[in-house]
Amino acid sequence: MTEQPSPAAVGSSRTSTCRTLALAVMRIAIGWHFLYEGVVKLLDPGWTAAGYLQTSTGPLAGLFRWLASDSTRLEVVDQLNTWGLILVGGCLMMGLLTRFTAACGIALLGLYYLAQPPLFGSAAPGTAEGHYLFVDKNLVELLALCVVAVFPARTFGLDGILWSWRRKRREKGPQAAASGQENKAGQSPIPGRLSRRQVLAGLTGVPFLGGLVLAVLRKHGWESHEETILDAVTGASKTYEWTELDELEGKIPHGQIGDVKLSRVILGGNLIGGWAHARDLIYVSKLVKAYHRTEKIFETFRLAEACGVNTILTNPLLCEVINAYWKRGGGEIQFISDCGGDDLLEMIRKSIDNGACACYIQGGVGDQLVAEGKFDLIAKALELIRLGGLPAGIGGHKLRTITACVEKGLKPDFWMKTLHHTDYWSAQIEQQNDNIWCEEPEETVAFMKDLKQPWIAYKVLAAGAIDPKVGFKYAFEGGADFICVGMYDFQIVEDVNIALDVLGGNLRRKRQWLA
Repeated sequence: MTEQPSPAAVGSSRTSTCRTLALAVMRIAIGWHFLYEGVVKLLDPGWTAAGYLQTSTGPLAGLFRWLASDSTRLEVVDQLNTWGLILVGGCLMMGLLTRFTAACGIALLGLYYLAQPPLFGSAAPGTAEGHYLFVDKNLVELLALCVVAVFPARTFGLDGILWSWRRKRREKGPQAAASGQENKAGQSPIPGRLSRRQVLAGLTGVPFLGGLVLAVLRKHGWESHEETILDAVTGASKTYEWTELDELEGKIPHGQIGDVKLSRVILGGNLIGGWAHARDLIYVSKLVKAYHRTEKIFETFRLAEACGVNTILTNPLLCEVINAYWKRGGGEIQFISDCGGDDLLEMIRKSIDNGACACYIQGGVGDQLVAEGKFDLIAKALELIRLGGLPAGIGGHKLRTITACVEKGLKPDFWMKTLHHTDYWSAQIEQQNDNIWCEEPEETVAFMKDLKQPWIAYKVLAAGAIDPKVGFKYAFEGGADFICVGMYDFQIVEDVNIALDVLGGNLRRKRQWLA
């Protein structure tokens, strides 16, 4: 008579299976994260760990920055990082060499944590992941891998198949030797087969691995229907190749406002700050913010400086990001503050305190103050900026803002005025809404010609509607001494080369250079 297992034994077995399955799911999820991170880096020819290493603040910051300072060392680090993530992720998902793989993953995460530890010092602004103190996502995942290393959930992975196969082979070996039996070929009997349940459990990670491959292909490898139709209709290239730094034709020349030396092309801050003019594409601002994390901002600054662009024009809200860039040894890019905000004078003080090289009354604010007749506040703002030892400017989208300030006898150290032609599609729409910023370009050029202060033109590409080859030439020929241009990192070298061609060409410029 066969003895039936007790209810307690059955319950204990079920609990053990559920616990093991839960641990396997955690292992597979961590593996998915590692593998996908590695694959994305492998598919991105422009990816590098340089930004992460160069902005390191941890106890090993010196080592990490040293690794990033040499291209050969950096290439080795990039390859080890990419393939380490791929191999660790793949093995974790399949449950292969789990303990060893988990230890490798722990080592990788430990290095990430030491490079950017969330200690008492304030983290650099701009991160979109949240706020941390001692514990961040790297540490949480590291601790989870420690659990995986101790409890590898061998049943639901290839390790389980290998372990069961070896165990059955050991059990069969002595039995076969004792019986002295041989098969027809004179070989030892085949070790005991694994049950179907054992094999299926051991292959638990396969469907997840297949799902990840399909997801990667869909996200990074398959053509979309829209791209196919667009290419058929317009002949547009489906591959965008940006200009690399080694293709730079030279560095942007500089001019001067007061004692401040400025590059003729100034990096616009709207894209970095997330104030994107995207017409009716309402998702773009969120997309821009997601792209411009701290590492990407610092990388963009470094690339701009390498091209001779020494200034960014931005809102006081980005002061802290630029200060973090300076403190971490990223570079020396200076910033002009637009002093935009609810309290103009307070924003001026904040900008001065945070190291702005110049300040001006932001265009929208200037338009509003002139419309309300608050010229006394404009004069007070100019005085406050100058008391801080900085050049003071007045900005406007509307030409009336500039003409009214001139009529009132206000004399800033420089002007900020929009300038672009209106020969682009969305400018021809009667109902204008976030699609045009210089309604009187010809009148603007004519009026600005007689002003004796330097002029920084902005919105020169009408928020991406105008080709830089056309927009840059139009602005410089129209009398601008400097142009402010919002640029992603992959546009900087190309835009600088275009500006160099324009400035070095035959400019039909009537206004003399005033800076």
